[in-house]
Amino acid sequence: MRLQDKVALITGAASGIGRESALLFAAEGAGVVVADLQDDAGQATIKEIEGKGGRACYVHADVSSAVDCEAMVAFAEKRFGKLDVMFNNAGISHARDDDAVVTEEEVWDLTMRINLKGVFLGCKFAIPALRRAGGGSIINTASFVATLGAATPQLAYTASKGGVLAMTRELAVIHARENIRINALSPGPLRTELLMKYLDTEEKRRRRLVHIPLGRFGEAKEIARAALYLASDEASFTTGTNFLVDGGITAAYVTPE
Repeated sequence: MRLQDKVALITGAASGIGRESALLFAAEGAGVVVADLQDDAGQATIKEIEGKGGRACYVHADVSSAVDCEAMVAFAEKRFGKLDVMFNNAGISHARDDDAVVTEEEVWDLTMRINLKGVFLGCKFAIPALRRAGGGSIINTASFVATLGAATPQLAYTASKGGVLAMTRELAVIHARENIRINALSPGPLRTELLMKYLDTEEKRRRRLVHIPLGRFGEAKEIARAALYLASDEASFTTGTNFLVDGGITAAYVTPE
């Protein structure tokens, strides 16, 4: 198994990419810490993992809180004895996120606290734990919009994910000689609750789909498989990268009909 004897902490693991990653990581041998604010959904993820013979536990955590982030890392080490993989996955896409003129300051601030500060705090407290483990992998969820502007305005989200990408590159360089690999994972448009709440009309969905060469939204399971690679020793020479899993959207100038 590709994560045998490893311990992974995944934020936002009660749903979407985080949930699928938790299920997959556990199936591949990892002890998984599910961190989220959605307690019932988080416990349901744990129940499913344990029902399949996997190892997992749940911790309630707000990634925008330094106290919570420090506590979730300490919980992982106490429960499983170490931390090998930190997947900073939790994030939001606010329904009122728009262009610079329309987007409210409170929407901007909330998005930055969760999507950017949350990744910073995850790295801040996970890096010392990975040092204690002799190295490991950090995966930070960015987005294709960090590389290519979104067809539908979502400025706060786009800016926050651009920050994740820049932070990932710098941290990867800083910690490379400590055997700590740090990569960004950039999904394209996915059929997740997070995006579908934002693309809440058929027109918005069509505007996004026309730019995707594969002609469909991705699935959370497909992103989980990419995260598994970055978490595993198969990616031992991979750090500082922006791993795009986007259906070809960033490669396309004109999409064929």
